[in-house]
Amino acid sequence: NKKSEQLAERNWKTSGFKQGDDHPVVCVSWNDTQAYVQWLSRRTSVQYRLPTEAEWEYAARADAVTTRFYKNDQQCGYANGLDQKAQSISDPGLTLAECSDGYVYTAPVASFGHNRFGLFDLLGNAWEWTQDCWHKNYDNAPHDGSAWLQKNDGACDRRVVRGGSWVDGPQDLRSAYRSRFGTVNTFDFIGFRIARAL
Repeated sequence: NKKSEQLAERNWKTSGFKQGDDHPVVCVSWNDTQAYVQWLSRRTSVQYRLPTEAEWEYAARADAVTTRFYKNDQQCGYANGLDQKAQSISDPGLTLAECSDGYVYTAPVASFGHNRFGLFDLLGNAWEWTQDCWHKNYDNAPHDGSAWLQKNDGACDRRVVRGGSWVDGPQDLRSAYRSRFGTVNTFDFIGFRIARAL
């Protein structure tokens, strides 16, 4: 809608971002992602969608049983989050990583190390929309990895985001951390990745 477009344009123009094909797409709402995967599916005759929250966490953990797939003191080698270089834009009370990853805002995709599955940027850089409606906990969640929608009081006007972003401190850049935003919201710290339906 027009209001979402204006907010996205304002965020992009005033945020200090460098535009380029190698940066993650941000300033897109959950509704925008749905329009995109429908368009891509029609265009390619292959079914695409957002990953479910369970699929996203499985991919982010990459078989690790720890908080992150990397060691806690290695953030700047694997994730773009609040660090020493970002002091100029962060609130004084926020926790910053002790290192510097070289970026204040988004970094080009695959600028950091990959996890054991060969996937980049699951933690940091940009939060990622998932297909799931918001539930405050995992009580009665599906056991098969499917998207958890309205069942058990799901709030489908808000969707789950995962991974943290360039604006988040180390405490938020972890595989299990989750948040939610309205389906029409656009921010310069939220993007998405897609999954191919098999």
